[in-house]
Amino acid sequence: MASLTVSSAARNTEKHRKSFSLLFYRAVRDLKPVWMLEDMRTMETFYQEDNASHRIYTPSEALLYAIVHDHQAYAQYLLSRYSDEALAKPGERFCCCPSSAPHLAMAVRYDRRCILSLILQETHRVPSTPPYTDRAGCFHMEDGRTPLHLACELLRPEAVILLLGNGASPHTQDHNGLTPLDVTLEKLRDSKQLNGVERRQCLDILLMFMPKVHFKMKGALGKEPERWSEVLGEDTYKYLAGSSPGPLVLIAMQTILMQLSPATFPDSLHELPIPSSLKPPGLPVAQRDRQRLM
Repeated sequence: MASLTVSSAARNTEKHRKSFSLLFYRAVRDLKPVWMLEDMRTMETFYQEDNASHRIYTPSEALLYAIVHDHQAYAQYLLSRYSDEALAKPGERFCCCPSSAPHLAMAVRYDRRCILSLILQETHRVPSTPPYTDRAGCFHMEDGRTPLHLACELLRPEAVILLLGNGASPHTQDHNGLTPLDVTLEKLRDSKQLNGVERRQCLDILLMFMPKVHFKMKGALGKEPERWSEVLGEDTYKYLAGSSPGPLVLIAMQTILMQLSPATFPDSLHELPIPSSLKPPGLPVAQRDRQRLM
């Protein structure tokens, strides 16, 4: 009889926990005030004695919900208030990869540009090895692709420039040896619309951050020169194939971008005294403008 009572109590506790979790999820989705969300998140639930005083969600797990629902104010609060904890590995119910960077991957996947920028700025204050921007993104990305790979795959030029400007390496390879440039070239090759705007922007941005071009598909370019010349344009094709140097404008921008501090990006890029036509395409808004939008 006693065991039945304990079992019934455990089931009721689990039911209560799930119900409360759903309430928290909906509150984030409905963009409720930060103070209300924090009251809900930190409210203790009753478990068996050896598990008492567990909290519903960690700051890391709450940040994932804020990203999904684009709750920018809550994301900003979690990142500023909890720093290390907000970017820590979430629980197993959210992520099973110990070296993953799910927050960046989620921000890229859902195209949450303001929150992506907030996360990237926070990573400068919370250094890690390997760099946070170059960790595998998890969430069905078992091939080892980083958030930059994902941004190129999803054709998110603003995410691409934010990641690169904040220190992401354009040379990182996935498990198949493909770099973000390879991913972009694959998208261009497979597209029925040659030189699509987003595809071309991703390519142009990558090249501006790559003074030395290394990628797996270089051999493939040489095997189909006519096809790739049509896809990339004659000048870009020759540059990537290694048969001619880069255009002077590209070399100049590569040199300039190497001097900019990731900690002040993209504001430092906005402030460059050069025509906007020479700056990378898809340039995100400055930090001060982003804060007004939030």
